[in-house]
Amino acid sequence: MDVMDKTHDSNLKSWVNVDEKSDFPIQNIPFGVYSPKEGGDLHVATAIGNYILDLAYLDEAGLFERTEVEGTEVFHEPTLNAFMSMGRKAWKDTRKVISQILNENNGTLRDNKELKDLALVPMKNAEMEFPVDIGDYTDFYSSKEHASNVGTIFRGPENALMPNWLHLPIAYHGRASSVVLDGADIVRPKGQTKAPDAKNPSFGDSKRMDFELEMGLFIGAGNGLSEPVSVDDAENHIFGMALVNDWSARDIQTWEYQPLGPFLAKNFATTISPWIITLEALEPFRCKGPKQNPEPLEYLRNNKDSTFDINLGIYLKSDKMDSYDLISSSNYNYLYWDMNQQIAHHTITGCNLRTGDLLASGTISGPEKDNRGSMLELTWGWSEPIKLSSGEERIALEDGDCVMLKGWCQKDGFRIARETAARFSLLAQYHKDPCQDQ
Repeated sequence: MDVMDKTHDSNLKSWVNVDEKSDFPIQNIPFGVYSPKEGGDLHVATAIGNYILDLAYLDEAGLFERTEVEGTEVFHEPTLNAFMSMGRKAWKDTRKVISQILNENNGTLRDNKELKDLALVPMKNAEMEFPVDIGDYTDFYSSKEHASNVGTIFRGPENALMPNWLHLPIAYHGRASSVVLDGADIVRPKGQTKAPDAKNPSFGDSKRMDFELEMGLFIGAGNGLSEPVSVDDAENHIFGMALVNDWSARDIQTWEYQPLGPFLAKNFATTISPWIITLEALEPFRCKGPKQNPEPLEYLRNNKDSTFDINLGIYLKSDKMDSYDLISSSNYNYLYWDMNQQIAHHTITGCNLRTGDLLASGTISGPEKDNRGSMLELTWGWSEPIKLSSGEERIALEDGDCVMLKGWCQKDGFRIARETAARFSLLAQYHKDPCQDQ
């Protein structure tokens, strides 16, 4: 477990004007990649209030002196991968330097007008870019409540959980090439489906489109082939976390998933948020996860507090609505299998995780009806429609619907948060921020 340091002080204030309700206080310091709207190179950046802080310009000015990033130009790269590969000490030292630079009592950048004008960019003048070159994508199935709900819907309560579920973190290999950034259009996929009373399958548009509320972790420093990562060492390989929406075509999935699991039902799109929140930023929100019974095998035993109190929300807006409806609330700490166990299990065979690999949590559901993380669960197998404030009902996503996921931590007067949104459409008609001003 990491020790808290000065960057976590709830009393820290920045010389940058930051609203108390901002998702980006000085205690956050996320990492992402942006480009100026008027054109220019992609640079690595952090966020503070309503501004983007360009780390490439800070490095050019020598402000990362005596850190591992000094002179490496990793912040001039079009992705975070080079920085992520440097390991946890480099990440933590960089975070400390940024915190010092932004501190209200530090005039190094505050009083340097020329550098400040270059490095401090209003968010309205920036375009967020895809932050990571993702080599591989693994999607877990780590929520006991989600697995139980889905199992009950399709197999009945007596067979809700498969015999192996309580003994190991289940996962499938997702499609890295179709991971897209917040705001990208999601196009309704085509495929084979088979109605329960039909003799043969049919081909056409999916009619059971769904979202899945997930969080993903990005691997920083990887492990070598045939070198498993232990539960205790797993966090040293995690650069940070992002929101994930694992879009699912449920009618395609129902027909294809046996015997090898999801394929076309999930390979068409997965959305991630643009900012990656580091584990260091989440440290004040560390907590215990659910009690595991039976006790896992030794290589999966984790006795430390290894999850985080991250509030999660799912919001839905039709093209007839002016604002979003909150349709579900959940929390990251509901997950039965934590991130350390996911990595330990993934690598126990000697599988080598690499810088930029994405490991998603699987749908995050909680014990109550309004904690369910997918439309499948919220409608209980499409039998209980969701009622929207517009008077409309939904058992699945319809063309023009906007889905927004939010994640936030709240403690001691500061908030750390991020969101991701996308419009679901039959035809790709929208581009950046499709749900804005609709």
